Amino acid sequence: QVQPAESGGGLVQAGGSLRLSCILSGGTFSRYALAWFRQAPGMERQFVAAISSSGGSTSYAAFVKGRFTISRDNVKNMMYLQMNSVKPEDTAVYFCAARNFPGVKTESSDFDSWGQGTQVTVSL
Repeated sequence: QVQPAESGGGLVQAGGSLRLSCILSGGTFSRYALAWFRQAPGMERQFVAAISSSGGSTSYAAFVKGRFTISRDNVKNMMYLQMNSVKPEDTAVYFCAARNFPGVKTESSDFDSWGQGTQVTVSL
């Protein structure tokens, strides 16, 4: 089973930008549908963005459309979440999720491999 690992979280001011990265170990990267989820304190985990195994299809939660961009590099075995125009309500732990599947998956129950998460904090 693959093991995702996130990096790139940190403290950023509102209106600023941050790029999260996710690397998979233990599998063939290009076979996996990938996604970002986030969880704020006291809240349920929520879908942020997803990308198909080829990178040709993406899906976004309404609250990040136009601000966040998901992408992947199947040569470098990396997935990214470019976060622009961040808001304090984007503060959460961001998780990378993976599933051996060609299409786009958006439900947390669809994924069987999860990273430990990376904290993103947006200050005013």
